[in-house]
Amino acid sequence: MQAVVLTAGQGTRIRPLSESVPKPMVPVAEKPLAAHTVDAAIDAGAEEIVLVVGYEQETVRRFFGTAYRGTPITYAEQRDQAGTADALRTAGEHLDGPFAVLNGDNLYEPAAIDRLFDACPAVCAVDVPDPRNYGVLSTADGVVTDIVEKPDEPPTNLANAGAYAFPEAATEWLDVSASERGEYEITDVLATVVDRVAVTPILLDRWLDVGRPWELLAANELTLGELDRRIDGDVSDGVHLSGAVVVESGATIGPGAVIKGPVLVRSGARVGPNATIRGATLLDRNVSVGTDVTVANSVLSAGTTLDTHSVVSDSVLGRDVSVGAGTIVDNGEHDDTEVRVTVTGDRVSTGRRTFGAVVGDEVTTGINSSLTPGVKLSSGVRTEPGEVVDGDR
Repeated sequence: MQAVVLTAGQGTRIRPLSESVPKPMVPVAEKPLAAHTVDAAIDAGAEEIVLVVGYEQETVRRFFGTAYRGTPITYAEQRDQAGTADALRTAGEHLDGPFAVLNGDNLYEPAAIDRLFDACPAVCAVDVPDPRNYGVLSTADGVVTDIVEKPDEPPTNLANAGAYAFPEAATEWLDVSASERGEYEITDVLATVVDRVAVTPILLDRWLDVGRPWELLAANELTLGELDRRIDGDVSDGVHLSGAVVVESGATIGPGAVIKGPVLVRSGARVGPNATIRGATLLDRNVSVGTDVTVANSVLSAGTTLDTHSVVSDSVLGRDVSVGAGTIVDNGEHDDTEVRVTVTGDRVSTGRRTFGAVVGDEVTTGINSSLTPGVKLSSGVRTEPGEVVDGDR
């Protein structure tokens, strides 16, 4: 089995986190999101991975190289972002035999990918309360009978989970027509496969489509929750560690710090004296958390620095962010309603009563700044000392 993993997209809904990296390369625990998908494919028996690349593709190429975990990596460049079927066509010249297609921005249950490969031809599906924003599958007698894209009146609650195992013949069925939104959709390829061969639905117990910033937070919550405690770094006397805490070799924890897992402190990261780290929190490589800082349930990407007495909760910070001393990120509305975030011009509920800020790469906040819930700061933005930031920049 070859596995095609789609990693070409920018991900406009997850901005500003994707302003300089492809969405599939945002951090989820100890590796990029796409690496979780590639790992699942390799564990299921994939003998070659074909990565479809496009936007900021060098980031993908640097991470995976020509082989990953001993499995050959091949690249196919999608020059125009013309849809998922177009991405698959780009990979078509590399395919020889049955093949799988996986979205690089989805977090799959690894065992389900194993079942998908075994059942080829097959497609993964998940039971959701409201499937109107997904492709919706119909089934009968253990076989997929139809798929309809984003219907107003869904025939079932089975949403297409973006994982497919196709027979070799499907390489001849990739030339589909453009959809109403002008893109070539892999669901139309699936529809052709369903018409010609018996396709087995593989139901998922766990699946996460990481399209928006709070879904990246959820992906880290899920993945960090599976950590096994491991302390390889330098931990000072008087540090209190509880729960599933991983301190990688090369990380440093200062005296008096309190860390309540699940927390991952990556190599090169530094936690200063009397800091508190709790909840599902990722401190990526070379993150620096200063004295008396509090971080709760957040993702701090590589190279980010939090100065003394700052507080960051339920937030996602990009790379090389500089949080000034005394900066506070508020994470809840005063009326206890769900926090809303602007996504591609629309105000959208996160479904969370606690959600802080989304901060792009190389943002700098002045000392004693205050960020209100749901604020997004684009890459390179600076705030003034003492400023209250209550709108996106």
